[in-house]
Amino acid sequence: MIDELDRELAQDYPPEQQHGLSLEAIFQPDVLFFVARLDGVAVGCGGVALFATFGEVKRMYVREHVRGRGIAQALLARIESEAQQRGYDVLRLETGELQPAAIRLYERAGYRRCEAFGDYVAMTQAEIELSVFFEKRLAVAVRNRSS
Repeated sequence: MIDELDRELAQDYPPEQQHGLSLEAIFQPDVLFFVARLDGVAVGCGGVALFATFGEVKRMYVREHVRGRGIAQALLARIESEAQQRGYDVLRLETGELQPAAIRLYERAGYRRCEAFGDYVAMTQAEIELSVFFEKRLAVAVRNRSS
């Protein structure tokens, strides 16, 4: 699915404007990655890279033939839940302005546009000219520490 996502993005964005994690980076300890299945078949994926002060949603993708069935929303909800359980209260993400469905998904889920963050701040304008940045504040669950 990562190859499918990369091919889809390559149709609209030059290589310097594609900011997805590599396949190798997805399988690192600071990244949680999820696969959605429908009748046992992988139909979507998404992850979150965990940094010191925020999580970054990465590699959200749903195969075209199953879009519109709530799979992306379910993946995003799982990512948010996992981040909350680990004590994160901020999720951020970068998507492309040529991805209107993704932008609608994130806005409906409560994400608000924000300035560039993290590694994106040091990028040239040419590298992020088609980027749209979002942020969402999460309510962190209070854990009972009296065990």
